[in-house]
Amino acid sequence: MTHSSPPTLPTLIANGDCAVDIRFPGQPSKALSRTIIDLRAALLDEDQAGIIDIIPAYQCLTVIFSPALWEYKALCQLLSKTIGDFLRNPPPPPDKPRIVRIPVCYEEGFSPDLEILARHSKLSPQEIIRRHSARRYLVHMLGFTPGFLYLGGLDPKLYCPRKETPRTRIPTGAVGIGGEQTGIYPQATPGGWQIIGQTPLNLFQPAKPCPFIAAPLDEIEFYPIDTRQFHQLSQSAKNKLS
Repeated sequence: MTHSSPPTLPTLIANGDCAVDIRFPGQPSKALSRTIIDLRAALLDEDQAGIIDIIPAYQCLTVIFSPALWEYKALCQLLSKTIGDFLRNPPPPPDKPRIVRIPVCYEEGFSPDLEILARHSKLSPQEIIRRHSARRYLVHMLGFTPGFLYLGGLDPKLYCPRKETPRTRIPTGAVGIGGEQTGIYPQATPGGWQIIGQTPLNLFQPAKPCPFIAAPLDEIEFYPIDTRQFHQLSQSAKNKLS
């Protein structure tokens, strides 16, 4: 993901009959993600009745509302005022991001698409692993399934198109590359990303007060482990759940 200057005024666009998209210009970036997350917090602080949910994405914040309590124009007026106040007086950035370290096994049996990526990138599997685990990734958003981390900061040499035909099942914890992004599947689901590894950690634990391993604006570091370590950590994670 490219890093750009802080965003300018967004556009409000109807999304069906019970949602408004606050759409920001510019490319996805750390500055834009911070603006979207901080604006969400500002809107939540207002604690308006009839606001059902506020969902952040790469370039957009979607406000879901009750049509029984809000007319579209009235809600847009409120949002425009809040956005204007927020952009004139944005909160200061935190001193340091929260860093989450995630172990990944890139060995055979956990990385069915590593050779595909090697052929596409013209890099050896060892170099792919080195490059993938050398970066620190920004969590831009969570989506697709509960806890799926969309991460920016992938080495451009590792960019790779998604599969033309998605798999019907990707295992829990699979680490993949799709286009210019890398991410982790927190549940076993269909998926079309190129799978290059797997983590034994539980990324989504719905019984916990904070069910996700990371949140937007956190930073992720991957570190390689071998098969033995994977099974040890997997068993340890199961024991904690039992």
